[in-house]
Amino acid sequence: MNRSQGNGNNLPIRVLVVDDHAVIRQGLRMLLESRPEIEVIGDCENGREALLMVERNKPDVVLMDVVMPGLNGIEATRQIRKASPATRVVILSGFVDEDQITGSIRAGASGYLVKNSDVTELVLAIQTVNRGNQYYSAALSDGFDIAELQLQARRPEQKTGVDTLTPREREVLQLIAEGHTNQQIADELVVSVKTVEAHKAHIMDKLKAKSRTDLIRYALRRGIVKLESVDEAERSLANLAGGSEE
Repeated sequence: MNRSQGNGNNLPIRVLVVDDHAVIRQGLRMLLESRPEIEVIGDCENGREALLMVERNKPDVVLMDVVMPGLNGIEATRQIRKASPATRVVILSGFVDEDQITGSIRAGASGYLVKNSDVTELVLAIQTVNRGNQYYSAALSDGFDIAELQLQARRPEQKTGVDTLTPREREVLQLIAEGHTNQQIADELVVSVKTVEAHKAHIMDKLKAKSRTDLIRYALRRGIVKLESVDEAERSLANLAGGSEE
């Protein structure tokens, strides 16, 4: 049980804010710090930093962006829930689709908010999940049947695509898609280049990919990584297609 849970407990809810945009992090901090029932214990810019902060500080609730460099919010949520089961995660995303919602549920998130939610809904979501319940933004009800998506996410099914990858393979896939070389990935994950190459081979086999370019296209389609414009995406794909690390 979280330290702020329970009847008669007036301790503030300890919240960690995770988003790769500094302006959004600062804005969320400002909004939440104006509320006496919330204590913002920190903020960070990617999933890997979030995991380290959760292991160290054990926040009650994490507000988690989805598409971030290094380790995305869905995979970070999965790892956080294993490392600190009492910590609840609320996904806070500007991009919403069915795969993202079901992915967050499978990863163990307790709630899902769109980024244009006001501070009242933000605090309500934090309080709701901190009590052990779930919260989904009212804005989602216009386009999604949340109850059906919850059933779908929990229904046993044949794993395909990214769902067949191990947690480490998902990390490697994201880093490849972000344009990192094998050596850079090895340095980031503190493993050998041979280990990275082995992970890449397994990923390509599972996803039926023939090149790094195929992996980038797959990651873009699944929302694992984001590029600021179509032109930038095309330039990155073209550069890698002409590179040596196929």
